[in-house]
Amino acid sequence: MENFIEKSVKIIGDCSFGEGIKILGNSVIENSSIGDNTEVVDSHVVGSVIGNNVKIGPYVNIRKGTRILDGVKVGAFVEIKNSTVGANSKVPHFSYIGDADIGERVNVGCGVIFANYNGKEKKRSVIGDDVFIGCNVNIVAPVKVADRTYICAGTTVTNDTEVGDFVIGRVRQENKKR
Repeated sequence: MENFIEKSVKIIGDCSFGEGIKILGNSVIENSSIGDNTEVVDSHVVGSVIGNNVKIGPYVNIRKGTRILDGVKVGAFVEIKNSTVGANSKVPHFSYIGDADIGERVNVGCGVIFANYNGKEKKRSVIGDDVFIGCNVNIVAPVKVADRTYICAGTTVTNDTEVGDFVIGRVRQENKKR
């Protein structure tokens, strides 16, 4: 398969590319490796390794130290820094993943934030395989989320989980007259 890299794409530094790639729009690839059959649309990839059959973009920022494994989808307005995203996982849109190790077949819902900085130092979170992370979830590092955990939308996760846990941590809605 032939590679397709649009003229508007910037390639900076030491980069390597697999076969059958598409790099589109105003993407910037800097000091990174892009695997076979991977597509990058209007996104920045810096100091990272991207696997095979990955779809990135649009408007994604993949920062230094990130590894995206095979079959991953990273959608619109996502930022990933110094993290590993396991094979066949999805980060569809509007999320920040910093200093995390995410397992295989994980779904990261819209608006998920990995809170990795406590004001003095960065901490790491670990997410197991087959985890579902609902929309607007906060993962507060350091935390370990075990395999097959289901985290409900709107939950702030501050404690480790056990295999198969159902995690919910919301305040009940209260309506008051004005």
